[in-house]
Amino acid sequence: MIYMMTYLYRKRAAPSAKKVLSVAEEDVDGDSNLNEDEPDGSKRKSGLTCGAQLKKLLISCFPATKKKKTTTSTIAPLNSTSTTYYKADFELQRVDAKDESKARNYNLKISSWNVSGVRAWLKKDGLTFLKYEEPDIFCMQEIKCTIDQLPEELERIPGYHPYWLCKPGGYAGVAIYSKIMPINVEYGIDNDEFDSNGRVITAEYEKFFLMNVYVPNSGRKLVNLEARMKWEKLFQAFVQKHDDRKPIIICGDMNVSHTEIDLANPKTNTRNAGFTKEEREKMTELLALGYIDTFRHFYPERKGAYTFWTYMGGARARNVGWRLDYFLVSQRFLKKVVDNCIRSQCMGSDHCPITLFLKL
Repeated sequence: MIYMMTYLYRKRAAPSAKKVLSVAEEDVDGDSNLNEDEPDGSKRKSGLTCGAQLKKLLISCFPATKKKKTTTSTIAPLNSTSTTYYKADFELQRVDAKDESKARNYNLKISSWNVSGVRAWLKKDGLTFLKYEEPDIFCMQEIKCTIDQLPEELERIPGYHPYWLCKPGGYAGVAIYSKIMPINVEYGIDNDEFDSNGRVITAEYEKFFLMNVYVPNSGRKLVNLEARMKWEKLFQAFVQKHDDRKPIIICGDMNVSHTEIDLANPKTNTRNAGFTKEEREKMTELLALGYIDTFRHFYPERKGAYTFWTYMGGARARNVGWRLDYFLVSQRFLKKVVDNCIRSQCMGSDHCPITLFLKL
């Protein structure tokens, strides 16, 4: 954090009766040595002029209160919640030097966004994102909203088939809006402990399974780390069961920054949720089963690419963030992937959306 120090200079004006009190205040601050005691106990002769004696008299009669020093406020602004949308920001920018035409050619677009409460996201103009991105499939996590609480605007978004998983009392919740009607939709991972909050919704399409996931957070002081490790094991088995049938696309908030490049302050977060050794190792295990982190595939050395920023300390404005949101694909499906874009310009949540471009 940068602190700006402001120095105030008081101009010395010509003597004036109207300025007597301000001069007196300056003397009280300790700049004057009027009538100091001598070492032998006698008083030093002041040799004061009539004007100086008048000032001294005024000080004794009207003692000034020492002013407190004022400091510049260091309270950081909150993250912005409004987005200025430009169509050009949603065009495919990546150019493949070997085959530019292939890099820009796609026919399916999937977007994912942890909305951190869909009703709050809606009030922050979240639906405008769909008008500009125009994804074929839109996945949301942490919706915090059951069907009976659903705002009217979200009951049916024109052109999309909606699928929701958020149990009563659940604070998590996931949803898929799809222009293409899935062959089948599965809710949860067949485990009551985790499915009660709504963690995974899986849509089957002709050529792939799409798993929209909100991985449990290990919590402050890692109080949920043990449960998180149990979840990871169950989820890996669930993914592998489906991968035996069709390629997998996993999207959503994985609640982990896999490597040091994936967060702004790795050294100070090694025992914080989202960057523990245990969580990172589980992501490594999942990838080792035959899955690719598509963003790092295309941009292995890109720094400052984050998808989450805390609301505290103006973190988003300073880009002090974490990459917690992913598109993972089965390795054999990688050739179908054209690009993975982080839409960091989109506000409305403490996360930003990410988009995967495919050529099927």
